[in-house]
Amino acid sequence: MLTNSTILITGGTGSFGNTFVPMTLAKYNPKKLIIYSRDEMKQWNMAKKFQGDKRVRFFIGDVRDKERLYRALDGVDYVVHAAATKIVPTAEYNPFECIKTNVHGAMNLIDACLDKGVKKLVALSTDKACKPVNLYGATKLCSDKIFVAGNSYSGGKSTRFAVVRYGNVMGSRGSVIPFFMETAKTGKLTITDRRMTRFMISLEQGVELVWHAFDDMEGGEIYVKKIPSMNICDIARAVDDKAELVEIGIRPGEKLHEAMISQEDAFYTYEYPEHFKILPQICEFSTIEKMIKGGRRVPEGFSYTSDNNTEWMTIPQLQEWIKKNRVKVGTI
Repeated sequence: MLTNSTILITGGTGSFGNTFVPMTLAKYNPKKLIIYSRDEMKQWNMAKKFQGDKRVRFFIGDVRDKERLYRALDGVDYVVHAAATKIVPTAEYNPFECIKTNVHGAMNLIDACLDKGVKKLVALSTDKACKPVNLYGATKLCSDKIFVAGNSYSGGKSTRFAVVRYGNVMGSRGSVIPFFMETAKTGKLTITDRRMTRFMISLEQGVELVWHAFDDMEGGEIYVKKIPSMNICDIARAVDDKAELVEIGIRPGEKLHEAMISQEDAFYTYEYPEHFKILPQICEFSTIEKMIKGGRRVPEGFSYTSDNNTEWMTIPQLQEWIKKNRVKVGTI
């Protein structure tokens, strides 16, 4: 599907974009891959990696800027929406800015994709969008709902929208592993609560989930990857088993445990070997039938949370991952 196509990724200079771009170039050989983002320095640094590759283009722009999106989407077939204000405390203290990017930006992108004839869009979401307790999660829930509804809003147009949802991305900028690796130099690691658990996913797994969504989607689905959980103390010990763990209390907007599928979502959720799929609540029955594709409906009352997970990552497994990926942890 993506082969010989034109793809645009918003927020493409972030951790996800720095993994998605080389993997997609290698696997699908698209005609053009456009990185759309607002940070010129990040674009400059990223461009050095792809010097001489005429398939890779860079476009300065912001998802808040509707006119710029219209220009950027000329001739684009597929869009990956990765742009977001995502750091939880930052969003709590700057709510207006977070809403402009995560909510208004999603609205702008839907209109631009519809009017420019984009075939499909896959938007990146987060476990924090499930039963949110912080502003970032609330804006991403709103964004998810907007993209799902975009399939009805499209009227007779053929553009289709879907969402992928996953947890803590291991090694990404601003995430816990690079933070622990930096602070371990002091001999102490600060943790918010010893009971805390998080879902764990690699950037490569995130990219593969986006690819799967493009291949599988009918429009309106939320794809949830099956991934392991880990206790925050075990993450700290995997980074440095000799460091003192200092408990400092939960930060503004933080949860003890994250969720990706709530009991309320279970009524519309189907299970597959490597993922779950939450189907849209408002949709024609004939379309719902097309979306199921051999999935098994989860039982009533089912939930998928980081503390009730059946799969757990061990300290040695995370240590092995860090050993293999140390060079890029926190740098992309």
